[in-house]
Amino acid sequence: MATWKSRGLRGSTFEELINRTNEIYENSHLCLIQKVPTPITPIRMDEESRHITLAYFDKKSTVDYIGVVQGIPVCFDAKECNTDTFPLQNVHQHQIEFMEKFERQQGIAFLLIHYTKRDTYYYLRFEVLFSFWKRAQDGGRKSFRIEELEDAYFFQGKPGVLVPYLDMIQQDLSQRDT
Repeated sequence: MATWKSRGLRGSTFEELINRTNEIYENSHLCLIQKVPTPITPIRMDEESRHITLAYFDKKSTVDYIGVVQGIPVCFDAKECNTDTFPLQNVHQHQIEFMEKFERQQGIAFLLIHYTKRDTYYYLRFEVLFSFWKRAQDGGRKSFRIEELEDAYFFQGKPGVLVPYLDMIQQDLSQRDT
């Protein structure tokens, strides 16, 4: 049973940047992306502040975000990595299965990774994530190195948009069309 205190708030700063980016995109009528709440059961509450101080996750969630961009369904998960090697244990089997089904329904699934040491973002297309996942399942590396990633999908924040991932979705769509 995973508890709130153990690992649940990792990546919350990155998610906050994405949440603010989603607000900017929504206010500009570019897309509608919602944060998927993680279902929890409170165990202990601070009576005075009424804040949950200990909880466990009820069930496996799917991905962090889901929505639509100009009529195209999208889902993605946000991950942080403080080294140049991303451990695949940070992605769960049920997430892979959900993203695979989502893509099968003509949606776009991906990971947004914040490489904190380099302070850069990466848009990991599901197709590439799945190839790393299969490699691990077949007895290969249980991680991938930054050098294995496609250069074209690294990006930085820009004025007015903190995590401009719509540019990467457009690039992904262009690549799918060819």
